[in-house]
Amino acid sequence: MNNILIFGMTENPGGVESFLMSYIRKINRGNFKFDFLCNSHDKIAYEDELISYGCEIYHITARSKDYKKYKREMQQFFKENASQYDTIWVNVCSLANIDYLKYAKKYGIKRRIIHSHNSMNMDSKLRGLLHAYNKRHIDKYATDFWACSKEAGEWFYSKQIMQGANYKEIKNAIDISQYKYDEDIRIAYRKKYGVEDKFVIGNVGRLQFQKNQLFLLDIFASVLKKKPEAILWMIGQGEDEDKIREKIQKLNLGTAVKMLGVRNDVPNLLQAMDVFVFPSVFEGLGIALLEAQATGLTCIASKDVIPEEVKVTPQLQFVSLEESAEVWADRILNAEYCEKRDTLFQLAMKAGYDINTEVGRLETLLGEKK
Repeated sequence: MNNILIFGMTENPGGVESFLMSYIRKINRGNFKFDFLCNSHDKIAYEDELISYGCEIYHITARSKDYKKYKREMQQFFKENASQYDTIWVNVCSLANIDYLKYAKKYGIKRRIIHSHNSMNMDSKLRGLLHAYNKRHIDKYATDFWACSKEAGEWFYSKQIMQGANYKEIKNAIDISQYKYDEDIRIAYRKKYGVEDKFVIGNVGRLQFQKNQLFLLDIFASVLKKKPEAILWMIGQGEDEDKIREKIQKLNLGTAVKMLGVRNDVPNLLQAMDVFVFPSVFEGLGIALLEAQATGLTCIASKDVIPEEVKVTPQLQFVSLEESAEVWADRILNAEYCEKRDTLFQLAMKAGYDINTEVGRLETLLGEKK
């Protein structure tokens, strides 16, 4: 049995959390024991499901809330538990805090994986400076260097590290079978939500600066002027929710925008959409964009800031964030709906993002000993 301690799960079921769950649901848990260290005393996303798999969930105080308590709880945890783990696997979007790796090394966890899930600073200037400092020293504490894309690797690691044998790019794989287009589901969901005669634009992602939903509302306002029957579904939760609600009122978008929150039926909601819009300011890869393409949706996404490798079907188009909301709106309105969405499923499958094939590679990598 290979005992692995994972850091990276939060209360919000976002991209990193979805990535981890995709693999944990499929991996051979007879060979691996996964436990989770979380920097919050609140219940994390998927906690009940993880416990049902036999995972232990350990909660400590966040550094930002009480630094002394955080340090005390961190040291106590590693002092008492480090000896039972072969590996620590740290999944983060920034190197601003690498204490988990430092303590893991101090208390004897031999294999220490750092995994990059983003390609740009999404925090304060101070955290950006901490990231830059730790980037120069990360090889003192980590033994393995993983990333979800080349861009995410470049954000975290030096060229020397990326050229080394311990650097790996791990696909943000999904269970593509869940996203295969089904006309019956589309009809049922459009009827359920009363949008049979509507033009449904969708977005999935944490409600925060990185995902750029405030700009999405400007885009949608421009769409609505030319296509009054349009509606916007926003799926997710996050710190910008109040700002988004205020802007909906300011732009007089009324009931044309539906904030659907966190959902467990995202594949079905994607089936019901006509266009998927993803104007992120930056992305390590963009799992939601992969999921949308797997359903055969026409997708409009940010140019130059989202890795090109995420394009797995011809239905994905890129538009620069330097373009106006009106330009984005025109691209959405002129986008052709794919009448054979089920055929695009195979393209997504062949692109190497199917969890059922990628999980074997991860099992091999996690099974390595240091």
